[in-house]
Amino acid sequence: MQRLKNRQAYLESGSRKQRTHRLITRGAAVESIAPQTKELSEAEFYSLMENILNLPQAEHFIRSATENHARISGQEKGGD
Repeated sequence: MQRLKNRQAYLESGSRKQRTHRLITRGAAVESIAPQTKELSEAEFYSLMENILNLPQAEHFIRSATENHARISGQEKGGD
């Protein structure tokens, strides 16, 4: 029973580490592309991101990117 709990804790820890790494690298990418954002407060940054990501063009690019990713992932798994 303890082994099972340890294994579950280990897997959850790995998942959290992956998420943390992803958040850090993507945040760093934003700062690299738009260095001016470093000066914004957290609230200002979130407001800016909400405004940008709600633009129709951004919604189109996000949808296209996620659909393309799903298509490629499906092909790699033997989907097509």
